[in-house]
Amino acid sequence: MLDNYLPILIFMAIALVFGALPMLLGALAGPRRPDKAKDAPYECGFGAFEDARMKFDVRYYLVAILFIIFDLEIAFLFPWAVALEGIGLFGLIAMGIFLSILVIGFIYEWKKGALEWE
Repeated sequence: MLDNYLPILIFMAIALVFGALPMLLGALAGPRRPDKAKDAPYECGFGAFEDARMKFDVRYYLVAILFIIFDLEIAFLFPWAVALEGIGLFGLIAMGIFLSILVIGFIYEWKKGALEWE
């Protein structure tokens, strides 16, 4: 019974080695030159090592959520495109309704100025 799990165990061990070895080599042999520019905030809008209760700009999170919402449509488009012959006209109409709702939402967010970065 345990013989069935041996390939999985070997695969997990190889994956662990391939994942941990570059990090270990980078930590041991990599250069250590901290710089003010390297420690500066990147894409988040606030410092990484400041008080957790400080005020921050919410626009970053709004853009990130909008990206996730509109990017998820791709997760529905690929399987739909592959199975389009099998689902026929009903699937085409259903996806048209889905995409029109997303386009209306995108236009609404655009008109509201949620995609503008001042």
